[in-house]
Amino acid sequence: DPNPLVEEGSKSFHRPKGKRAAVSLSFDDARTSQVERGLVLLKKEGVRVTFFVNPEHVKKRLAGWKQAVADGHEIGNHSLAHPCTGNYPAFLQNALENYDLRMMAHELDGANDQIQKLLGVKPTPFAYSCGLKFVGRRLDVRSYVPLVAERFIVGRGYLDESPNNPAVCDLSQAMGTPFDDLDFTQMKKSSKTPSRKASGLFLLVTKSVNDITKRQTSMLSSACVTT
Repeated sequence: DPNPLVEEGSKSFHRPKGKRAAVSLSFDDARTSQVERGLVLLKKEGVRVTFFVNPEHVKKRLAGWKQAVADGHEIGNHSLAHPCTGNYPAFLQNALENYDLRMMAHELDGANDQIQKLLGVKPTPFAYSCGLKFVGRRLDVRSYVPLVAERFIVGRGYLDESPNNPAVCDLSQAMGTPFDDLDFTQMKKSSKTPSRKASGLFLLVTKSVNDITKRQTSMLSSACVTT
């Protein structure tokens, strides 16, 4: 039987100018390469993106990040300390398994406050660190999606495998698809909608700006014109 949620959502969503898909590019972690190489490339291609930043990394290249804002790029919140699962050795000191909702609220609010002081903008999107949405362990595990929903318009995931259906998706946990080290052919293949009638919001995510990213962005900017 047809899913009533999907049916109702399909009726209420109207594709802008008949377009079947939309692509959003985002970069995580406020890495140096993003401002040193990425800004020039993006300006050349006429592409605006979302940078999800951690305040401490912003401070290392503050002039560059102020330029990103001046160039019209969106700045998103990526937490204060980038908590992630302790299964990754680099995150043992700020493992999500040892967090609770109060601690995570501090991560979100503290990062917003610092970003606003540093760059003069208050983030409205958030990107989940490592794409993970939980705090605690075993019987004390909690989702922090509601915290994100209270504070942000969008909460973007990571390492997901699908575009978002704009008629039914939950924007507080929108799916983000990585394109690190993929060539353009692979990116294009992963971005095809399942049918000509399907609508898709593709949230593409990467970290560093390297030679592959430069080629991807250049070709993708051209492809977006006809999407």
